[in-house]
Amino acid sequence: MILVWFRRDLRTLDHTALKAALDTGHPVVACYVATPEQWKKHHMAPMQADLIARRLMHLEEELSDLNIPLLYKEVPEFTDVTEVIKSWALSLSVKSVMANIHYEVNEQALDRDVARVLAESEVTFEAFHDKCVHAPTTVLNKQGQYFKVFTPFKRAWLLKFQLPMVFKPQPQAELPKDVLQEVEAYRYHADMPFSYPRESSERWHASTTDIVQQLREFARERSNAYQSERDLPAVDGTSQLSPYLAIGALSPRQCIARLYAENPIPDLTEGKATWLSEIIWREFYQHLLVFEPKLVRGKGFIPWEEKIQWSYDEQAFERWKTGTTGYPIVDAAMRQLNTTGWMHNRLRMIVASFLTKDLHIDWRWGEAYFMSKLVDGDFAANNGGWQWSASTGCDGQPYFRIFNPTSQGEKFDSDGVFVRHWVPEIKEVPNKFIHSPWLWSGFNLLDYHKPMVDHKVEREITLRLFKNAKE
Repeated sequence: MILVWFRRDLRTLDHTALKAALDTGHPVVACYVATPEQWKKHHMAPMQADLIARRLMHLEEELSDLNIPLLYKEVPEFTDVTEVIKSWALSLSVKSVMANIHYEVNEQALDRDVARVLAESEVTFEAFHDKCVHAPTTVLNKQGQYFKVFTPFKRAWLLKFQLPMVFKPQPQAELPKDVLQEVEAYRYHADMPFSYPRESSERWHASTTDIVQQLREFARERSNAYQSERDLPAVDGTSQLSPYLAIGALSPRQCIARLYAENPIPDLTEGKATWLSEIIWREFYQHLLVFEPKLVRGKGFIPWEEKIQWSYDEQAFERWKTGTTGYPIVDAAMRQLNTTGWMHNRLRMIVASFLTKDLHIDWRWGEAYFMSKLVDGDFAANNGGWQWSASTGCDGQPYFRIFNPTSQGEKFDSDGVFVRHWVPEIKEVPNKFIHSPWLWSGFNLLDYHKPMVDHKVEREITLRLFKNAKE
């Protein structure tokens, strides 16, 4: 008997551990352990928790079609998971527990603990690289060291790249009746405890059919315009597949295979190539966790980050969170996040820059807040994005390049379509002033804040703060 342990890899298609288990020819059982107190420590968004809960129902159905029962239990934290896995392994006479590797520090510690406890009972624990196309430690420079700059990482990644084959499992033979009776007490059903706070994720798909269809439609059509439209928040120019990658309902190999399947010529179009590059960015940040575990412990990548004199102004932070800064593009973006659990990538950079460079607030506050709201919350991507914007990360934005929130709005939402949708207080402002409404003659009649800070002044303060820290 093989036990496949699902975590943030909630799919049956292209699931490396599941494939390895089925390839043994032994009977396979699957399991999932919910850990609400651990999720709370990791700032999981209630909307993401809801998506996971909905996804589990579909995963159970897909596994059932493969004659694989899904076991389920909820315990508080990772430290409680080991005994659950051990008890299932012993009660089912499991030969091996198989799982896909996760690269964060707590997850790595859990895997080591599970492996140790299982070994005491002569049960093996086998972990597989699955989250990335290329496993960390396989994309290195000529000196055998990890890349600290994205562009050479991308070149090395592409040199190793081969078009992935997406694994589709076939049903196993029905399990013996005595085994089915044994697992019945633990078998997942929709009304089992899932006590983490939840917020509706209904605008996002939960079934594989719908998720794969969204991928197919993007790869076939909209991806061609990705390069030209991806920075425009008022346009549906991005894939919006990130929530499914975050919970593992979709793999990066599936994305890439479909991208090439929908490309009519040998070389990818500019739009498709740009989207592929974004997937490689995702892998860059995943790989960094393996080589720099300090990132998971709240440390900046650059050593002198600790010397930056960050602000911890809770009132300013609250205005940023609630979208009442007086800068329309920032306010619209934060309101989009708070309402939908998602934010356009260009906007993530703008609001992160505003928090760290205009308000001088510690990027870790923003990082945690994003995780608490994002339906697509993924530690590596979120941490990498925040440290890039804060100029504290690996291959980050140079600290002297500071986004101007007004000109960013004018450039990427020139007609104000996006900001008028999310900030209706300024919908009557003419286009000329839509991103600087305080300059409009009718501003005093609006129910809208003046800018909470002067960007030009705060820019100079940021330059001084970073220069002093670096020296």
